[in-house]
Amino acid sequence: MADSILALGANFQEIYEIISAKFKNVAVFDPINDFYGLENAQKAFENGSEREFFKSAINEFDRLAESADFVLVKPAKSIANIGEIELNLQIARNLNVPVFCRENLSFFTRNSKLIVSGNLDEILNAKQDIITPLRFENSLFKLAAKDKKTVVLPESEDERILRASEFLLKSGAVDLILLGDENEVKFKAEKFGVNLSGARFINLEKNEHADRLTAALFEARKSKGVSLEQARELMRDRTYFATMMVQEGLAHAMVSGANTTTAHTIRPALQIIKTRPDSPLVSSSFIMCFDEDILIYADCAINPNPDAQQLAQIALVSADTARAFGLEPRVAMLSYSSGDSGSGADIDLVRSAGEIARGLAPALKIEAPVQYDAAIDPAVARKKLPNSDVAGCANVFVFPNLNAGNIGYKIAQRSANCVAVGPILQGLKKPVNDLSRGCGVGDVVNTVLISAIQAANEGEK
Repeated sequence: MADSILALGANFQEIYEIISAKFKNVAVFDPINDFYGLENAQKAFENGSEREFFKSAINEFDRLAESADFVLVKPAKSIANIGEIELNLQIARNLNVPVFCRENLSFFTRNSKLIVSGNLDEILNAKQDIITPLRFENSLFKLAAKDKKTVVLPESEDERILRASEFLLKSGAVDLILLGDENEVKFKAEKFGVNLSGARFINLEKNEHADRLTAALFEARKSKGVSLEQARELMRDRTYFATMMVQEGLAHAMVSGANTTTAHTIRPALQIIKTRPDSPLVSSSFIMCFDEDILIYADCAINPNPDAQQLAQIALVSADTARAFGLEPRVAMLSYSSGDSGSGADIDLVRSAGEIARGLAPALKIEAPVQYDAAIDPAVARKKLPNSDVAGCANVFVFPNLNAGNIGYKIAQRSANCVAVGPILQGLKKPVNDLSRGCGVGDVVNTVLISAIQAANEGEK
């Protein structure tokens, strides 16, 4: 990707000439006038659809950055009720570009990772790493589209599933199979104004796959006392049917749970798909989308009190999850003490888990035990763990137990305005993911994309 800056409150031509003397191929990006259009941008901000403006800007910027040596971003004028400085800082964050500005903008950038300076050399030599929720969401579509997979959705009667399906089908990032009678599902979709063009439908009552899937389920479960008739009855359950589709290669992943419990989603997967050979444990993680950071929290939904071996496994598969979504994992195994500063059974368990994880993955960056502040804050890290290559910059956080993990992710979600995507199930041979019964359309979209990316990543192993 090209180097880039946004030039704010400066002579743009002067900056362009300086940059052109340093870089051979300089592209100029005007996110409003040259691309989106002032009138369209005004409408987007006035009617609350500015997300679409920023998504379009990210896509166009990334396209330019692939072929240019440097992208110089033109500053935008104020739009609707958004002031010029605030708008340009939002653009800079979403594009992950530092800002050249001779004015003092510290009031607007307090506690921000955004680099703002009037020293051009300082900006050109600095490294900025901002991932906004919008940029991350955009990356999910791109990652899924690179290796398009088929995801089966059992709950085709749910309006949220139908609306998410329309959005996903239009994006072209995934193929979808909806379980249910095609005419009934389409009739319901039309009532909601939803177009399901491109989706495939499978009727549980009458389909070409039932006998094959029933026989496969019987073979898989007969040692557990399941008869052929019981297998046939289980295949009338849409979650079992969808899980068997994934197991037999008729779909690459399944997403369910909008109208059922987590146990109902996970149980068939544990019985049929089972765990990976290198990970005899199913765990969960959440992708935590903060204003300028994407972090992984684990395990927040599955394992109540993992022992050291299990905690190590959670750390390793959570690192795999981070890699699947383009993050280079730096794992913090959390406790109430950092390094060698404390002792006790709880701290010793985390320390032991860290040693096991390092033994299994020597190249993985792991700090254990470490407190959350030392793991996330560079200033605290310099005091508590000055020689750590994880402290102060961790992006994968492994909680010591389910109490801590579940409380931790919900504090971030509810008190820090963080978007929590998940739970993402880890350790299964093939992707099955659970939706919250309180999920929104966006949650369904993200979970389907994540499941497709997991499927593509599993295929690479």
